[in-house]
Amino acid sequence: MTPPVSLTRYLIEEQRAGRINADLRLLIEVVARACKSISIAVGKGALGGVLGDAGSGGRASINIQGEAQKKLDVLSNEILLEANAWGGHLAALASEEMDVSLPISDDYPRGNYLLLFDPLDGSSNIDVNVSVGTIFSVLRCPEGVSEPRDEHFLQPGTAQVAAGYCVYGPSTMLVLTVGNGTHAFTLDREIGSFVLTARGMRIPEETREFAVNMSNQRFWEPPMQAYVGDLLAGKDGPRGKDFNMRWVASMVADVHRILTRGGIFSYPLDSKCAAKGGKLRLMYEANPMAFLVEQAGGAASTGRQRMLEVQPTGLHQRVPVFLGSRQEVEAAVRYHREHDARG
Repeated sequence: MTPPVSLTRYLIEEQRAGRINADLRLLIEVVARACKSISIAVGKGALGGVLGDAGSGGRASINIQGEAQKKLDVLSNEILLEANAWGGHLAALASEEMDVSLPISDDYPRGNYLLLFDPLDGSSNIDVNVSVGTIFSVLRCPEGVSEPRDEHFLQPGTAQVAAGYCVYGPSTMLVLTVGNGTHAFTLDREIGSFVLTARGMRIPEETREFAVNMSNQRFWEPPMQAYVGDLLAGKDGPRGKDFNMRWVASMVADVHRILTRGGIFSYPLDSKCAAKGGKLRLMYEANPMAFLVEQAGGAASTGRQRMLEVQPTGLHQRVPVFLGSRQEVEAAVRYHREHDARG
């Protein structure tokens, strides 16, 4: 039998092949270690006293996104901040839960990377025991920058050197890319290590599944209305085949299903979020997921532009998202392109 490949061994092999350096390897290992701690907290649930809203005096704590924070949101954020503060691999980090980026303290050595993360994606599902996850993205700190600030994070998704997510479900899985394919590692709780369980994940180019929040349909733009209308028409409609809808309301869980068996995930522009530019965060959610999906042979778009080519204008910028099976993403983009061409 082939011996199992641990995350550490995989990263060392990538380093020896010249695809990553020692600092990036250690940074990913630190993030993975933090995810193990979050997994333990998520797994304890009510037994750990971590369910429910954060805050005091009967009032929920509100984050920079204007969303009520869960206790596990706050705990997960603190775990990731503490784990990455002192290792010497980072220049600064930014979290979806924080207003501004945080430079590494002068008490510790500074490295050459920038880390962005959504500490607990899908946290509205925590109290009902549905899978949630952590998403992260790694960028290089621009050369010559000794005091990194928000603007130094504003790099397009093509500049990412690594991205991944950890899904806390029946098993805890870390899905990672360093630009050499997308690979899945499952946490072996008995030995405390992530073990490679899916090398070179590939998303089928075609699909019969779509993931979207149908309750927002009345707010969608005309091209999205037309696109989903044709999906729902099934084999009797212009697409000529029946589609199934899946929706977890946790981006990590929905994207993990798509990476595993195909599909398209959509969170389009609608009249409720148009003033903000979209629903999902470019830097913390869309870009890292787009990197993972493209490395698995899929595609990712705003509906009008390749996701990884969007030039960020703000740390908490929001965008529409279409990602998954390449042919289906291209179909969604075509509906938008043809609508725009008609004026």
